[in-house]
Amino acid sequence: MNVDAPPVDREPRAPVEDTAAPAADLRHLGTWEPADAERSAAWELYLELVTRVPVEELDPDEGFLRQALSSLYTCFNTTREILRRYGPDVAPPLAPGHVSFGVLAVTVLNRVLRPLLAQWPRLTAYESQRPTGRDPVVYEREWEHAEALRREIAAVRQTLVSLARTLQEVANVSDLIDFRRRVRHVHREPRRIGAPHPGSSEGS
Repeated sequence: MNVDAPPVDREPRAPVEDTAAPAADLRHLGTWEPADAERSAAWELYLELVTRVPVEELDPDEGFLRQALSSLYTCFNTTREILRRYGPDVAPPLAPGHVSFGVLAVTVLNRVLRPLLAQWPRLTAYESQRPTGRDPVVYEREWEHAEALRREIAAVRQTLVSLARTLQEVANVSDLIDFRRRVRHVHREPRRIGAPHPGSSEGS
């Protein structure tokens, strides 16, 4: 069998970005020709990413670093559960220059999430010294490594957004990332008391 010939039942093809590269310098990792099991797994991981902190921008004046790390840890475990559930069907033998859901998922686990989650013990050690009654948010922001960790989380977030875009294309579903951001923006937008809610028919 010619391993260079792509399986006829694996479409559409989706170019995949190198998730281990910096967000500003993403390189093509290979071509993904997903089977049905991979498309189903892609939807499950896409849903996990868009409903958690990982793809949400963590503004400087909001959000716990611990909350972001906790969400990433949950994402780590969920990704492994998806891999176990679908088994070899999402990690078939591949020709050179091709990738699978399994390749992408393991790359994200080992080269993107694992190094960041290794920072958790340092944060935990700092939190254990918080004086009784001290505001945990203020105390966390005073940590000398807080800004560096926030930047690392932001870099990982860019990689996960890139992965989510690929999963969206493979799963052939609508863009839930930008939809969530639009809803978030509407909820944040200040409104005059008594003014109709955006999108309502009142006053038209």
